[in-house]
Amino acid sequence: MDSVSQLVLGASVVVATMGRRTAAWKAVLWGGVAGTLPDLDALYDHGDAILNMVLHRAASHSLLYLTLLSLPLAWLVARIHGEPDLRARWWLALWLALVTHPLLDWMTVYGTQLLIPFTAFPYGVGSMFIIDPLYTLPLLVGVVAALCLRHHRGLGWARWGLVLSTVYLGWSVVAQQQATGKFMASAPEPGLASAQVLVTPAPFNTLLWRAVVVTPTHYYEGYASLLDGTRPVRWTRHVRGADLYAQHRGYPLVDRIARFSHGFFKMSEADGQVFITDLRMGSEPAYSFHFNLGTPAQMAAGNQPATQQWQRPDLAKALPWLWKRMWGNDVVL
Repeated sequence: MDSVSQLVLGASVVVATMGRRTAAWKAVLWGGVAGTLPDLDALYDHGDAILNMVLHRAASHSLLYLTLLSLPLAWLVARIHGEPDLRARWWLALWLALVTHPLLDWMTVYGTQLLIPFTAFPYGVGSMFIIDPLYTLPLLVGVVAALCLRHHRGLGWARWGLVLSTVYLGWSVVAQQQATGKFMASAPEPGLASAQVLVTPAPFNTLLWRAVVVTPTHYYEGYASLLDGTRPVRWTRHVRGADLYAQHRGYPLVDRIARFSHGFFKMSEADGQVFITDLRMGSEPAYSFHFNLGTPAQMAAGNQPATQQWQRPDLAKALPWLWKRMWGNDVVL
């Protein structure tokens, strides 16, 4: 999730856990720090855009490593504020703030390596978009109330913010299942396996959903709103670059994207350059993670780092379309 959501989640968790035992500003401060710490791995440059992608949400998001980190962090906080009697409570609060960060990330489609060092598998429910105001707003209101109102009233607001945001996460899973049923009811090809179908929310909401269906040679993209009624899904069909993948399969960076995306990727070639694209984030033809691998000769030599080529949508068209389509209107972007 985005940095603001993680910060206010951490702050809310620590406020709710510490209760009246310490000042609200201390709980908000250290909760925000703990909620932000795991994402500091994004500041480290691995020297290659694909490595930066697949190694984000890795060791710094490990539930085991964050649990170990919570012990010295709690000792430090209790010592700074002269609260040795609250050391155990600080540990519980900061541990919750640390581990809820990757658990919230797990709800998105990106891929979070929760179980390092046991496995580097990137887990992702995919029921939440990376930015969703309806999730973040209750937490933000609760944190502001905790800082501005009397302690018992502010504490109540913070706890209700946590309750409402958690209920919204549960709703997103239910909505994802409903959307999946809509897509499968008008699937673009018969006999699809679940591993061939990806269903994720469109930006900023959980009413409009995007599906990607992959086959060995093509992929399909479609949208369905929960308010569409019985209207069938309109699919678009695109080539995946199967020949290019056959040529470059085994190249480490290609294999990394293939694994990290769970097979939802495409390859293409333009002006002698080879590209690989993660199909999970973005929409046709603008994707968040589109990488230039260099020429085939450079790939064979193994001395060309991948570079990320941003493909940004036309927001002047995309946002009005998103708003109308979300409410079930049959409009084409």
